[in-house]
Amino acid sequence: MKVLIIEDEIELLIVISNYLTKEEYVCELAGNFHKAREKLSIYEYDIILLDIGLPDGNGLKLIDTIKKYNRYAGLIIISAKNSLDDKISGLDKGADDYMTKPFQLSELNSRIRALLRRRQLDSSNTLLFNDLTIDTLAKILIINGQEIKLTKKEYDMILYFVINKNRVLTKEAIAEHLWDDNIDLADSYDFIYTHLNNIRRKIKNAGGTDYIKTIYGMGYKFTDL
Repeated sequence: MKVLIIEDEIELLIVISNYLTKEEYVCELAGNFHKAREKLSIYEYDIILLDIGLPDGNGLKLIDTIKKYNRYAGLIIISAKNSLDDKISGLDKGADDYMTKPFQLSELNSRIRALLRRRQLDSSNTLLFNDLTIDTLAKILIINGQEIKLTKKEYDMILYFVINKNRVLTKEAIAEHLWDDNIDLADSYDFIYTHLNNIRRKIKNAGGTDYIKTIYGMGYKFTDL
């Protein structure tokens, strides 16, 4: 899961990022309004943590940018303000949740997991697609009752595909989701082909169906159609 943390308190920004990274999220950071707007217009995220009290712009105005470029992302507002008006404004504009500083990082993680379940996993820790089962807590793939041994990147990739089933995913989107914006330094996307081939081979060896379809000139689609 890819998370964008928008927070101008650098110490808190780093603390949240370190904690969520240990929880195996891919974290990107934006310390101000303009950096956040730039990232939101270029990259896609699963979860966005938004501090509305930014020094160089009103964080609430970023929600319009989020809805334009990251409409599938879950949005949690984090703010030192405990104003009811701010909370209502944020929720009315499309935020999914609101947390007031200070908060426990464990609670933030629980809110993120709950939001992902509500938005993407139908309120369950288990994601089903025909003969495939993904346990998002144990982080395992099961086919016909058999656990498939996957690397972390392979697991993240198959989860990304299943969550986005029936949507065309470009190589760029896959790379950015799994390797964040440092992917700009890569010379090619050959590593994507390697992971895809490994996943397909492991699924077929377990007697499962390969639902990853190549859409030539565009990318890939996870579908049974």
